[in-house]
Amino acid sequence: MSASSGPRRRVGRNTLTVIVIGNSTLARTTVVKLLERELAGWNFIDLVSTESLDRALGAEVRLIALDLAGRAVESASLRDDLAAIAARFPDAPITLLSGTDDAIIARQALKMGIRGFFSTSLAVDIALAGLRLVLAGGTFFPQLLGAVTNRSNEPSPARNEAERRLDDRTQYLAIADFTPREADILAELQSGCSNKVIAGKLNLSGHTVKMHLQHIMRKLQAQNRTEVVARLIQRAAGGHDASPT
Repeated sequence: MSASSGPRRRVGRNTLTVIVIGNSTLARTTVVKLLERELAGWNFIDLVSTESLDRALGAEVRLIALDLAGRAVESASLRDDLAAIAARFPDAPITLLSGTDDAIIARQALKMGIRGFFSTSLAVDIALAGLRLVLAGGTFFPQLLGAVTNRSNEPSPARNEAERRLDDRTQYLAIADFTPREADILAELQSGCSNKVIAGKLNLSGHTVKMHLQHIMRKLQAQNRTEVVARLIQRAAGGHDASPT
């Protein structure tokens, strides 16, 4: 069953789409309204459960936001939801909406392949920045960075090199500043699309695409398209030789 309504949320094959899944009508509607302002021109589908996912088949799904709804990350129902999503949209990044900032839950979610963890305590501007980062191919787990910061004076023998690299990556993702349209172009760029193809997919002129690419290159201190992708990969891995400006 779906709570979607109105022609503005109909599935379009060539329209970039976000799916929001959760049994709380208020929470779903709030998230969709917020994203509609941030991602103008995108298509939004809000569903009560993953049982209605087939309604979105054929859409250009670029993000799926799933409400954790108080469940444990290892719960059977969550694993079933993730399996249902992966079966239909294997390339779409999945983010979790949570009522808790628990770093343990966030870390478990990261290990399961979740690309973003958004708690209800996040400021709107930070949450939107995290959304842009996920759309650009990154990950967003501010809870993990916060956990390390809060425990900075305590011994933490369980933290290994992978976790330290995760902290570095999270720091980068928390400060990167790409607009929603720049995030769209970055996603296409990382898929190997040419300027002409990007312009066609995003319904932009070639000049506009070039303008956005120039802004992206300036923020990443990159000289060309290849270097943009290389910097993003390096940053996602925890590199520090270039900073967005």
